[in-house]
Amino acid sequence: MRTVQIFDTTLRDGEQSPGVNLSTSEKVEIALQLEELGVNSIEAGFAASSPGDFQSVQAVAKNVKGATVVSLSRSVEKDIEAAWEALKEAESPCIHIFLATSPIHRKYKLRMSKEEILENLDQAVRYAKRFVPKVEFSAEDAGRTEIDYLCQVAERAIAAGADVLNFPDTVGYLTPEEYADIFIQLRQRVPGIEKVILSAHCHNDLGMAVANTLAAIQAGVEQVEGTINGIGERAGNAAIEEVAMALKTRESYYQAATTLNHREIARTSRLVSKLTGMFVPGNKAIVGANAFAHESGIHQDGILKHQSTYEIIRPETVGFEKSRLVLGKHSGRHAFRDQLSALGYRLTDEQVNQLFARFKEMADRKKEITDQDLIALVEEKWGEPKAEELYALEWVQLSYGNQSVPTASLRLRNAQTGERLEEAACGNGSLDAIFKAIDRIIGEEVELVDCKIVSVTRGKDALGEVYVLMSQGGITVQGRGVSTDILEAGARAYIDGINRLVQRRGEKPSAEKEKMGVSLG
Repeated sequence: MRTVQIFDTTLRDGEQSPGVNLSTSEKVEIALQLEELGVNSIEAGFAASSPGDFQSVQAVAKNVKGATVVSLSRSVEKDIEAAWEALKEAESPCIHIFLATSPIHRKYKLRMSKEEILENLDQAVRYAKRFVPKVEFSAEDAGRTEIDYLCQVAERAIAAGADVLNFPDTVGYLTPEEYADIFIQLRQRVPGIEKVILSAHCHNDLGMAVANTLAAIQAGVEQVEGTINGIGERAGNAAIEEVAMALKTRESYYQAATTLNHREIARTSRLVSKLTGMFVPGNKAIVGANAFAHESGIHQDGILKHQSTYEIIRPETVGFEKSRLVLGKHSGRHAFRDQLSALGYRLTDEQVNQLFARFKEMADRKKEITDQDLIALVEEKWGEPKAEELYALEWVQLSYGNQSVPTASLRLRNAQTGERLEEAACGNGSLDAIFKAIDRIIGEEVELVDCKIVSVTRGKDALGEVYVLMSQGGITVQGRGVSTDILEAGARAYIDGINRLVQRRGEKPSAEKEKMGVSLG
């Protein structure tokens, strides 16, 4: 099993995505998370391109200790000098020089001959080696460069002292077989090729970036370059998380592994998405919201019987909590019963069948059925009465400012004993403070699963409605509160939920429920 190095260019090529402009602090935050992820090299930017990029490369170089920090550079001395100035404080610096080699670039962009390009790259690599121990050379648009000339480029770069040779499919033009053949021929035809690390860098213009990258690994490359979530210019780059999980999942086939901590993939993806503003599509492999979600009844039944029936990767492997069985019109009885059970309902086959018919009617009108919908279905079917008022809100007082910690003081009345109970608590928000104060009074450990706020009426004096979903010991209930003051509504909703929880936990089935054999806790 050989190890393939991961070269992350999210902060350079990824930031070149239209509309993305990361600040220095944001680049450092992402770089530190990439370090946690376990990438081997972080391309922090293009130091010579702007003062902002220079500062970002410099800041990343100062903060990252566990990975090589890289700055891109054209094959000109001033760029190389700027890269070195930015990288001076890096524990492991690398200058990444690029120069186009394809006929179309030679003719229209560079207006240079083949020999002029060879001379230019030779001088640039030798100059960069004066400053740093590691230099990478990229033959831009290698995918459309003649293989004979690429061999000359590789031989010249090796002679000049390059440590890494990157042959990118810059415009995403090649097929996997064509891209792999480049590395196969280079390894066969270039003297001294074994002295350097061969690197692959693929773009996704035809949707083949990951496939081309994996083909290059099969052809023997020791390093692959890509971005988190596959962001980048035009259609983006090879997605690092997809390449890494392909190697892990098909380990016996590829016989190669990375140094990544796969459990950090989801966290890294979320951070990059948040800071770049580039949202991850739901159907995105590995990190999309639907990557581990199942709605089809056949799939849900298979997953509940054995997870590997429809999942080749466990969600926990990449840092997600668990798979999601999404209840919708395609769902079957198995998933429906399983979710009711998770909410604390123990129902007979007859009861499940009765509810399932009603559930299917609702699913035809709604894209996704929530836990609140299921609770409402049960309460509608068997007429679960309004929660007995065990606790009632008498008053609530709040202290809040953007420079102070939110604090809530409130008084509850115990409806059974008449006792009045007061408590106060601080929280990370006003609702959080209210909920914590109520928890202190009742002395219960309750998990707040969800909290939703909606406007019931219009205008500045609109009624606000708060719904809470709370769970304890396998029992799940929802509470509801209404008020023109949304914070008071939140307090009332939480107390309503507590009343329902206590009632569900200790209630005796009514005559109708005993008749039906319903167990609600």
